[in-house]
Amino acid sequence: MATASKIAMTFPGQGSQAVGMGKEWADNFSVAKAVFDEVDDALGEKLSATMFEGPEDTLTLTANAQPALMAVSMAIIKVMESEGFVLPNSVAYVAGHSLGEYSALCAAGMFSISDTARLLRIRGNAMQAAVPAGEGAMAAIIGLEHSDVEAVCSEASAQGPCQIANDNGGGQLVISGGKAAVEAAAALASDKGAKRAIMLPVSAPFHSTLMGPAGDAMAEALAGVEKQNPSVPVIANVRAEPVTDAQDITKLLVEQVTGQVRWRESIAWLGANGMETLFEVGSGKVLTGLARRIDRSLAGVAVNAPSDLEAALEKLNG
Repeated sequence: MATASKIAMTFPGQGSQAVGMGKEWADNFSVAKAVFDEVDDALGEKLSATMFEGPEDTLTLTANAQPALMAVSMAIIKVMESEGFVLPNSVAYVAGHSLGEYSALCAAGMFSISDTARLLRIRGNAMQAAVPAGEGAMAAIIGLEHSDVEAVCSEASAQGPCQIANDNGGGQLVISGGKAAVEAAAALASDKGAKRAIMLPVSAPFHSTLMGPAGDAMAEALAGVEKQNPSVPVIANVRAEPVTDAQDITKLLVEQVTGQVRWRESIAWLGANGMETLFEVGSGKVLTGLARRIDRSLAGVAVNAPSDLEAALEKLNG
């Protein structure tokens, strides 16, 4: 059996989607295909067809990308489980970036796959609907400290809501809020010496106070689903520390809609608490790259293609 005390699992967030994701798993493993079928049934549409064949602009829509990314992560988890992997025997903690926190909780048994798909569809639609198109914005600030970016947001907030949405580590922070305020903050960040301040092509100001209506929608949706305590603690986005109680986690998932994704601190916590290897399960390798920049002592392993499976299982089941 693997040393559970040394391994954590992470689950990717929006931006990791790509047309074709999951298809190789569905083609090669019936348990993976069953996950995609279950998500399609839960949503009442063939989301899997959009995932496997596109078009890309349809897959990228928030309401599609969120359940789609979860579906890929869970398809891989189910394949691993069919090969003898038992998550709580091999993994000490799970964590996910924004929507990935739902994938992490599904993998740890807090929610069923069907409920997670429906929750993420509601979440995507509610986040999209919370702010009229063109009124919100997000920007990536590269090369400034967290405290400097906080100061920039505070100064810019004279023009509207503006806050740190994601602290991704490696000197990359994302800010979010009203369009005028975010544009002002990006300009101020450049003046303060940021290497780059880039307006992002996003459809809404995620993880800002403007997402309040979406937080209310998630509180209502989460109240209506069956929940179990997760089989291992989750490192909650908004706390950057482990949480084990389903009711506490539910409150934090609501807070997460308007709060900061404290990813740098979450990964740093894992490194400081004895983790040696992070397995990123799902589409892409974004989190594996971020982990390397946050804590060089952590080994990152991305499990996103069937060719990754054997080596991952050897380490996890070893």
